[in-house]
Amino acid sequence: MMDDCAMTLRSKLILASVLACFLGLVSAGLLFNWLGQDYLVLIALLSLGLVWAVSHYMTRNLADCLAALEVGLLNFKDNDFSISIPVKGDEQLRTLARLFNESAHTLRRERQFIYQRELLLDKVIQSSPNVMILLDDEQRVIYANDAARHLFNQGVPIEGLHLHELIEACSPELITALNNPKDGLFTLGAKESLGTDIQGETSDETMNEDETWHLSRGRFKLNGQLHHLLLLKQMTHELNRQEVAVWKKVIRIISHELNNSVAPIASMVNSGRMITKDLNDPKLKMIFDTIDDRTQHLSQFIFNYARFAKLPLPNKSMVNWLKMTEHLSHHYKFTLDGSLPEGDGYFDLIQMEQVLLNLLKNAHESGSKVDEITMSITQANPSHGVDSASGNKGILISICDAGSGMSSEVLKQALLPFYSTKQSGTGLGLPLCREILEAHDGRISLHNREETGLCVKLWLPQS
Repeated sequence: MMDDCAMTLRSKLILASVLACFLGLVSAGLLFNWLGQDYLVLIALLSLGLVWAVSHYMTRNLADCLAALEVGLLNFKDNDFSISIPVKGDEQLRTLARLFNESAHTLRRERQFIYQRELLLDKVIQSSPNVMILLDDEQRVIYANDAARHLFNQGVPIEGLHLHELIEACSPELITALNNPKDGLFTLGAKESLGTDIQGETSDETMNEDETWHLSRGRFKLNGQLHHLLLLKQMTHELNRQEVAVWKKVIRIISHELNNSVAPIASMVNSGRMITKDLNDPKLKMIFDTIDDRTQHLSQFIFNYARFAKLPLPNKSMVNWLKMTEHLSHHYKFTLDGSLPEGDGYFDLIQMEQVLLNLLKNAHESGSKVDEITMSITQANPSHGVDSASGNKGILISICDAGSGMSSEVLKQALLPFYSTKQSGTGLGLPLCREILEAHDGRISLHNREETGLCVKLWLPQS
C-alpha cells in the first residue's frame, strides 16, 4: 500500500511540475507578444513568479503534512508521544497522518504498560524481605530495596555510596562474606545485648538466635556498562523448619519401632500375671510391677514425642480472652497485668492453651513466688524480623516470673528439640510451643529480665 501511495504522490508532483512549467511557457509567450523583446527580463521574472505560485499552491498540503510530521518526529525523539497530527489533504497524505497517529497511540499505550510494569516490579522488590543491591563496575550502589536500606543504613537511602563505605560499620562476619567473591551460606553469631523487644521498647537482656544467610551474586551488562547484583536471603527460619522436619521423621520411625516392642511386652506381662497368680510370689509380683511401670513410662515417653512429630494444623476460631485466662488460672495461678484486648482472639484454643499451660508450668518451676508470676495480653507490633516491613498488627502475650532466669548458653538452645536442663525433661516443651506459634504465623522469644527472672513473649498476628 505504501508503494502505491508513494507512486501516486510522485505522479502528482511530476504533474504539478509539468503543469507549472507549461503555464510558465504559455505566459512567457503571451507576454513576449504583448510587450516585445525589450522586456525579456521582466517577462522571465513574471513567468518564474507564475511557476512558483502554481507549484506552491499545488504542493501546499504536502508541505503542511511534512511540517507536521517533522514536529511529531521531533517529539518522538524527546520521548513525547502525546502529539497527534491533523488528518487532511490528499488520500495518501491522510493515510500517512493516520499511520503516524496510530503509531503515537501505540507508543503511548506501550509506555504506559512499561511504566505500570516497572511500578509493579519496584513494589515487589521493595516489599521483598530479601536484601537486593545493584552496584556499578566501580562498586557504587545504583539501586537498593527497603530491606537493604534497613540492614545497612537504618532505613536511610544508600544510593551513591561505595560498597566499602556501606559495610564498614557491619559485623566482621558480614564484611567477610561480602568481600568473598563466591556465593554461599554464612552465619551471623547471636549477640546478647540491649535490644528492642516486640513492642518496640528497650528490653532487658535479650538473646537472639544465630542467623544463617545466603549470599548470591550476579553480573550483567546494561547499556554497555558492567553491573553487579548482590542478593542476601535470610535462611534461619527455613533451615529451622527443615531441621525440625528431620527430627519429626526420626521421632516417627523410633516411635513406631518402640511401640512394636512395648505392646508385646505389656501383653506378656499381663499373661505372666495370669499364669502365676496362684503362686503368690512377692518377688515375681515385684518383677511384673517393675516391667509394667517401665513399659507405661516408655509408652508415655513415646506419646510425648509422637505428639511433637504429629502436630496437626491449627483449627482457628474466635476466642474470648477473659474465659481463656480464667480457665488457665484454674490450673496455674498468675497475676493478670493490665487489661485484656477489646476484641476476641483468633487461634486454635486447644493448642494455645497447651502453650500457655506449659509456659506457666515452667514459671512455677523456676523458683519464683506465685504472686510474682504475671501474664499480660496487649495489642502490639511484631519485633524486627517478624513482618516488620509490612508493619502488621498483632497480639503480644507475655509471661514473666521472678525465678533464676536462663544462662546465655541455655537461652541459645532452649527452643531446640531435645534440649533440657531438667533431669526428667524431654526437651520438647518449648520446641512444641515454638511449633504451635509458627503454625499460627506467630513467634516466640525468651528474655532475661533486668533484675531476676525470665519473660517469654508470644506474638500472634491479628485477624
